[in-house]
Amino acid sequence: MQPKQDRSRLTRQRLLEATIECLAERGWPATTVGVVAARVGVSRGAAQHHFPTREDLITAALEHMFAQLTEHVTAAAPTARPPATDAERTEAVVSRVVEMYASLEFKAALQVWTAAAADPVLRARILPLEAKFGRGAHHMVVRHLGVDDRDPRVRGLVQATLDMARGLGLADVLHDDSKRRDQIVAVWSAVLNRALH
Repeated sequence: MQPKQDRSRLTRQRLLEATIECLAERGWPATTVGVVAARVGVSRGAAQHHFPTREDLITAALEHMFAQLTEHVTAAAPTARPPATDAERTEAVVSRVVEMYASLEFKAALQVWTAAAADPVLRARILPLEAKFGRGAHHMVVRHLGVDDRDPRVRGLVQATLDMARGLGLADVLHDDSKRRDQIVAVWSAVLNRALH
């Protein structure tokens, strides 16, 4: 039998993951503590033991989600061999960032950002998390590309890459946009590689 502390940690983890799934699949209005608790198979009281309010649950889920997204970007791209050329490395980095913004986690975050636009209290909780994630994503792209972003032109190119990836993630919300997305990644990677090297 699992120790109580391990079970509690597992329940908390399951609540966070169910919150992200619920946000991505059902949207902000349907993601309540009760709905998430039912999805996990625990009582509302058990869920509120970990997260007393909906805002606490959502904020913790976003922290968890941004950590997952950061890990996704940081992880080595799943290739049979490491990129041999600057062009291959650039395309691998751009592909990785675009995948991050087309993920379930991004779709969940988008639901919260949309709700936060009309809710000043939620916005105040979310803005620091979003800013921290944005900085982390920027630094990781710079590191993986092996460039110096003290150069304003390079910094602008990295930010344009992140903004483009976010836009492609938005385009994927309503329908599978992967075919067009792959074409754009190839074109932008070539442009970015020429501009950087």
